[in-house]
Amino acid sequence: MILGTGHIVTNREIEKLDVDAINKGAKATSEPLFVARKKIHPKRTKGDFRRLKWIIMALTLGIYYITPFIRWDRGIYAPDQAVLIDMAHRRFYFFFIEIWPQEFIFVAGLLVMAGIGLFLVTSVVGRAWCGYACPQTVWTDLFLVVERFFEGDRNARIRLDSAKWSVSKVSKRLAKHFTWILISILTGGAWIFYFADAPRLLVDFVKGDAAFIAYSTVAVLTVTTYFLGGILREQVCIYMCPWPRIQAAMLDEDSLVVTYNDWRGEPKTKGVKKAAALQQPSGDCIDCNACVAVCPTGIDIRDGQQLECITCALCIDACDDIMGKLGREKGLISYATLRDYDSNMDIAIDPETDLISPERVRDEDGKFRTALRHFDWKIIFRLRTLIYFGAWLAIGFVLLFMLLSRDRLEINVLHDRNPIFTKLSDGSIRNGYTVKILNMIAEPRTIELSITGLDGAKMSINGVEPTGDNFYLIDVEPDKLRALRVFISVTEDQLDDGQGEFHLIAQDKQSFENDRYKALFEGPKD
Repeated sequence: MILGTGHIVTNREIEKLDVDAINKGAKATSEPLFVARKKIHPKRTKGDFRRLKWIIMALTLGIYYITPFIRWDRGIYAPDQAVLIDMAHRRFYFFFIEIWPQEFIFVAGLLVMAGIGLFLVTSVVGRAWCGYACPQTVWTDLFLVVERFFEGDRNARIRLDSAKWSVSKVSKRLAKHFTWILISILTGGAWIFYFADAPRLLVDFVKGDAAFIAYSTVAVLTVTTYFLGGILREQVCIYMCPWPRIQAAMLDEDSLVVTYNDWRGEPKTKGVKKAAALQQPSGDCIDCNACVAVCPTGIDIRDGQQLECITCALCIDACDDIMGKLGREKGLISYATLRDYDSNMDIAIDPETDLISPERVRDEDGKFRTALRHFDWKIIFRLRTLIYFGAWLAIGFVLLFMLLSRDRLEINVLHDRNPIFTKLSDGSIRNGYTVKILNMIAEPRTIELSITGLDGAKMSINGVEPTGDNFYLIDVEPDKLRALRVFISVTEDQLDDGQGEFHLIAQDKQSFENDRYKALFEGPKD
């Protein structure tokens, strides 16, 4: 018997779960490329990592479903939805930030930051994104909560699968799938709310007055969410997602990954007293299969690193629970680096037998030897991660600087192509231009348009009276572009070889914001 925490526990009191890893046969024998799916019934577990997953799931789902209904006051000339992708007016609103199509560099920069951030997280803690925050993981967890609520935990679900069809079985299955479909509809519904005013679209959608694209989008997302989160589940992670095949390039010897520490777990034993009586060495692993039973992808972490592992760490919680009941140190399965693992294996392996010897990792008092390596937070701050973090931070600062210093007033000028110039009756040369003034704030503005750089030039604008000598006051509506027909005339002697350059300047006298465009004046060439 082994002294546990508060009571006496023997190995025989620990339930050995009847479960095999889904890839066990594939590792032992040569199987065909396509095999029937082995249904997985993950067992519920408790622990620090499971609590962390609950918290992240609640936060991510809350953000996704609630964000479209958050209001943000931008004044009477702009929408008051905090996050809005306004396809009709080609705008993207994110709280106090407004992005125009020509400012897509900010979106591209955020995508680059997301990519580098994923590389950083992977190099530090492996596939933590997959195990905690990936939408596939989050919605699969949510669907499993529903499944457990109606059908029970692992053993109850297995019994229900093998049971004959009855009123009870049909009612449980209908309730589960109905709830899954409801969640899927809400998922698709929440998505469309990001593209229009959410409260108004919700009312129109329920009344049947929404656009066809809204209903078709919800239908597509309902089907995909239902099948990906409820039916396919781990198949998406194993076969459809490319990230497991890429992540190996992101890992190094100091990356933390979920690891079975066989340097302390081997050789496995189902009875300590029996092994002691036979004078057989025994490790900490009692082969209870708890780690396999809780795995959402159905693998055995004791087989080593595998493509199917999403680093959710639920096997750590399950194993720590067993070790706690046996009164042994937690961490038989833990986040560990390859460098620490190899170092501890060198200590644990007997050079004469080339086998793991438990006596080499523990002293006479049963404590771990001081030579063993354990997690050191300093490994997070190594050259590779610092480079990733530095690049991520640099891009973030550049985007922030560009965002804070960007102009919200633009002027664009397009020279007439035919005719390029016109000779007037007084002998002067006139060029025509299409000038576009863009007001990128949610307030009306009066913009002063003037010309400089071409001596003797005169400017006129169709439909607008001049305010002064060669400048005009132009009213531009909030978040709108105003196009003007502008004519510039100058005497031929002011041109150099039939050409001249000038600047059109658009200036807001209230905010002192201005933009200028360098344009070319064409005349007859000798």
